[in-house]
Amino acid sequence: MNRAGRARTALVIGGGIAGPVAAMALRKAGIEAAVYEAYDTTADGTGGGMTIAPNGQSALDAIGAGHIVRTIGTPVTAMGLRSWTGKHLAQFAPPARLPALQFVWRADFYRAIYDEAERRSVPVHHGKRLTDATETDSGVTAHFADGTQAGADILIGADGIRSTVRTLIDPAAPQPNYAGLVCFGARMHRSGLPSTNGLMYLCFGKRAFFGYQVFDDSSALWFANLPRGLPMTVAEARAIGAKEWMRTLRTAFADDRTPALDMISRTDAGQFLITGPMENMPRVPTWTRGRMTLIGDAAHAASSSSGQGASIAIESAVELARCLRDLPCDQAFAAYEQLRRPRVERIIKLGARTNSNKTAGPVGRVLRDLVMPASMKLINPEKTAWQFDHHIDWDAKAAPLA
Repeated sequence: MNRAGRARTALVIGGGIAGPVAAMALRKAGIEAAVYEAYDTTADGTGGGMTIAPNGQSALDAIGAGHIVRTIGTPVTAMGLRSWTGKHLAQFAPPARLPALQFVWRADFYRAIYDEAERRSVPVHHGKRLTDATETDSGVTAHFADGTQAGADILIGADGIRSTVRTLIDPAAPQPNYAGLVCFGARMHRSGLPSTNGLMYLCFGKRAFFGYQVFDDSSALWFANLPRGLPMTVAEARAIGAKEWMRTLRTAFADDRTPALDMISRTDAGQFLITGPMENMPRVPTWTRGRMTLIGDAAHAASSSSGQGASIAIESAVELARCLRDLPCDQAFAAYEQLRRPRVERIIKLGARTNSNKTAGPVGRVLRDLVMPASMKLINPEKTAWQFDHHIDWDAKAAPLA
């Protein structure tokens, strides 16, 4: 660290999506950054699908990486909401002046980000499970389970919803909450269904929630959120096995007049994904301590129902790098949190509200299906544009707190 207290080197803990993006942004800001990932291997071929919102695409554009999404993504022009009876409830999309949402398979997105990080000479070290971090006046040292260490001016926790860095910063930090839903999905190479012409349909089923999109070549994706009172781990969910879960889902959607039952029945068990419990993070009161700070799900994990988890993680990675480029570390961390916290917490609340609709009981379903069409007609799309129409001006100098 130089005399002005500016960071010149950084350790990024976590090699998912936010970590490599943060390292690329830091290097663009003139800060040498390396990624340290707990797992021995890359996560190629794992995970379901996600949408990258216009704001997430814009954040990648700020560091010259927006092509990653445009190369592998499939546009989602709008979201169509349906009841279990097949009734159209509403349709919504970002304002037409913004790019369309892009659907990506997590495995494809992960690989594309890794390839871009490698092209930019970002070091990624695997098998480095963080156990502790110690600070001095001159820097921070990360201690790993394999007995090795690494040092830098600052340490950034991008290690997900069960962040070790979060606990090191604040031993009393909250842990994830179970949202009452277990999640599944599948990638269908041949669905036998007509294209939905860019629409992704979200169906509030009688017993579970179902989403799907059919592409022009008849390939498709679907995902399901199944209410379950008792929490379970990903390992416990996967131990039950694909065939048993598929039987459970066929029963859950048996009465629905949507494509759910047909698509699940046509799905090969080998393509069935058990992504596990949906979790929410309570408000994380402390993002920063000394030379350490948090980004992504470690700081602000949004439910998948928000459709914004990856996008706001990317935003935070880029915004933190911009602040560190222009300000001493302590001021940069404070400015970063002031810029990010109000926005991400507002998005998290929206996702939580969507989850409550997914778990509505019989009376709640009737009320929801009666009220939603009328209420959605009253919404001006520009009033919801705040979450999509968000741009980071990379060239603007970050300002310290007043």
